[in-house]
Amino acid sequence: MDAAGVRPGELVLDVGAGLGALTAPLVRAGAQVVAVELHPGRADRLRRRFADSPVTVVRADAGDLRLPNRPFRVVSSPPYGISTALLKRLLAPGSRLVSADLVLQRQVVNRWANQDAPAAARWSRYYDLSIGIRLPRKAFTPPPHVDSAVLVLRKRGRTKP
Repeated sequence: MDAAGVRPGELVLDVGAGLGALTAPLVRAGAQVVAVELHPGRADRLRRRFADSPVTVVRADAGDLRLPNRPFRVVSSPPYGISTALLKRLLAPGSRLVSADLVLQRQVVNRWANQDAPAAARWSRYYDLSIGIRLPRKAFTPPPHVDSAVLVLRKRGRTKP
């Protein structure tokens, strides 16, 4: 979260917000947060938890998510099964994405951050893609079956936050 460098007032999407593990620090950083959660029970809990804060909870599938019409960031730990679809959606033509810090399966992060890989080559003209912090399985509850890392995307031609 700290490495993302979120500034007060920035619009930040937390896709796969769950119970708000990333949403809460984003709020403390002063961000205007859109917490996206498909599971109805978790979405309701998010609404109650953040009722008195600048959080908009959207119950939606990430694949159907309408992206903001203004510049936005993503700080998220989305479900691993939607990683590639989410990345393609965030990087699609017309997207106003300025940066993303995504906790993903380490294998996916390695593939996207490898400048010689087709996944990276297509987007590297517009974004710097790199590997952020590496997270072992034991960093999560419950632990997944794979290790994770942060995929860092920064739009080219923009000063870093």
